[in-house]
Amino acid sequence: MSSLFFRIEIDGPVRILRLASRDGTNRLTRACVLALTLAIAELKNDLKDELKKRPLIVAGNRQFFSVGADLNEIAALTGPEAYRFSAMGQALMNAIASYPAPVIAAIEGHCMGGGLDLALACHRRIAAPHAVFGHRGAALGLMTGWGGTQRLPRLIGKSRALELFVAAEKVSAARALEIGMVDAISDDPVAEAMSQFAATSS
Repeated sequence: MSSLFFRIEIDGPVRILRLASRDGTNRLTRACVLALTLAIAELKNDLKDELKKRPLIVAGNRQFFSVGADLNEIAALTGPEAYRFSAMGQALMNAIASYPAPVIAAIEGHCMGGGLDLALACHRRIAAPHAVFGHRGAALGLMTGWGGTQRLPRLIGKSRALELFVAAEKVSAARALEIGMVDAISDDPVAEAMSQFAATSS
């Protein structure tokens, strides 16, 4: 399974959903969000007989996990269109959060805005040392509508989450681990995620 926005790689019992946009930044456009939602639904359907044997790793490339939504696209939306886009994003994040097998985000490079929402929807997060996290919307007069304002406080506490959102703060991988935003740091997050799945299945 593949599209203009991602490809599915199979490595033994593990499936890797690797974001792969043409410009490499893995923007979560409306078309991308819809394609990802359909892909997750298909993967869920394939899991019916092997729930514990098909964990999923969500990854990007070395420079970008995802920079989030396309700001130019957002700026052109009408009010009703923006509402529908918010609902689309929430549907994707909820589909990932309710995935009937473990989902790990393997994060390298920039993980920003909607990309952070995507990582937060996963069950665990492993970051490379050079990963950078942030919700920069407040600096642009925007606020996420994809569930990040709910998931992040549950993960790191209300005060720290509010600071990150309001100050549009960028967070290093080391700081993200310290405050509980990620579960581990690894030079190769995908390999580390796969090793964890191998350990639990043995």
